[in-house]
Amino acid sequence: QVHLVESGGGSVQAGGSLKLSCAASGYRLSNYCVGWWRQAPGKEREGVARLLSNSRTTYADSVKGRFTISRDNAKNTLYLEMNSLKPEDSGMYFCAADFTRTSWSGSGCISLSDSDFGTWGQGTQVTVSA
Repeated sequence: QVHLVESGGGSVQAGGSLKLSCAASGYRLSNYCVGWWRQAPGKEREGVARLLSNSRTTYADSVKGRFTISRDNAKNTLYLEMNSLKPEDSGMYFCAADFTRTSWSGSGCISLSDSDFGTWGQGTQVTVSA
């Protein structure tokens, strides 16, 4: 059984910061494509950031320059640092991973569809008030 457990969400004022954590068990997180998604009520799920095979990162345009995805291999934990938060950043944040292939296989993590990320956490709520 593989588990991804998010934590660190909460309520902050616009301009504030939060750091989300995604603790993994069952697989070494560093070997796989991992990322963060978010979903606000009534809106489609949005990819926020991905951590790729060589520690490269990709970000949604809406969060570039404000969010940072990273990983602590010793803790087997994925992070999302969120700064300069805006009300439109509010939503449920999920971490996910594709444990069916290593991050260096095929054409890489950037080629994966959302559906390829088969392991998801339960989510952590982020609320940013104006």
